[in-house]
Amino acid sequence: MNQSFYIGAVGAQQQLRRLNVHSDNIANLNTFGFKADRSYFTALMYQDHRGIDEELPMGVGARLLKTSTDFSQGPVVDNGRSLDYMIDGQGFFALVDLATGQVTYTRNGAFSMSELERATGEMDEAGQPVMEKVFCLGDGTGRFVLSDTGGLIQVDDPKEKLPIGIYDYPNYDGMTQLDDTRYLPVDKNGNLWYGTGTLRQGLLEGSNADLAEEYSKVIESQRAYGMALKMVITSDEIESTINNLRT
Repeated sequence: MNQSFYIGAVGAQQQLRRLNVHSDNIANLNTFGFKADRSYFTALMYQDHRGIDEELPMGVGARLLKTSTDFSQGPVVDNGRSLDYMIDGQGFFALVDLATGQVTYTRNGAFSMSELERATGEMDEAGQPVMEKVFCLGDGTGRFVLSDTGGLIQVDDPKEKLPIGIYDYPNYDGMTQLDDTRYLPVDKNGNLWYGTGTLRQGLLEGSNADLAEEYSKVIESQRAYGMALKMVITSDEIESTINNLRT
């Protein structure tokens, strides 16, 4: 089979992957705290290499090397809610799942009051702990926001500025994206420290995805995908012609 066939096939498949990246960015244009992904391509091996036991064949075309998250700050959005918070500068909000103990990080500060049942430290007549219901700051999905001292934040007056913690890592590269706005650090992100950003109440950080840029990337991917398929079709026609000549 002609090498151009494989170059076109790999190129089309990789452009579909790139299209998925930028389509997801467009879908999250209105998601608070969303960070857009950027796609990076690299050429495959363009010559044979000698391996330990056999020769490694050269590659075909290019592939999507990686996707990297752009953590630059998004625009300011004012929804008029006192429980909305944004970080002006570097850092993340920390969210804890009390059921699993997992702590994740986000730039989405659209918080709400979440009910939590906890022990008061007293015992009833039957020797059972007395429980009370309080409202703590949460993200509306069962997770709670950590304070600047690492504890939960009880909300008595929603209009009062709450002691929300701002946490940060020296390196963001490779952070695991769990959903549209939550991230889980990995070893190479370094040690956790206090963020240098400023907490602003009543505001939210919008998505940093730019519609014009994302549409241009989508058009580029569509054009490249079409050209790659034409290469596949042309290569197939050449092979068919060669086979017909042989017969």
